[in-house]
Amino acid sequence: MTALQPPDLESSSIVVRGLRLWAHVGVLEFERRQGQWFELDLELGVDLGPAGRSDDLADSLDYARLIQALQGQARTICCHTLEHYAQCILDRIAALAGPIPVQLELRKCAAPVPGFSGQVAVRRHT
Repeated sequence: MTALQPPDLESSSIVVRGLRLWAHVGVLEFERRQGQWFELDLELGVDLGPAGRSDDLADSLDYARLIQALQGQARTICCHTLEHYAQCILDRIAALAGPIPVQLELRKCAAPVPGFSGQVAVRRHT
């Protein structure tokens, strides 16, 4: 099986790796009630040339603001599937940054599957 190829991102991008989020997401009721850790990787296709020339944050995407927005979203979300949570993340990014190319991987750090100690993830691209 070959890996999925992401869509062409802009010639430059901002990458956020390993963003840990505590959220109430899961098919099982106790997952939604108690919450659990998720980990998020993002690649945001943005033109970094203007900020590279001006050294002005206003000419770029403020990733600190974006991270804080996603942390706030995680505190309030309650849903069943990783797929829905990933869509909510994409919608939040679009609301803050506009229609930019985004690649994300959202991982459930401890899926409640007997005998399984790995991670389960979804990948989305816009």
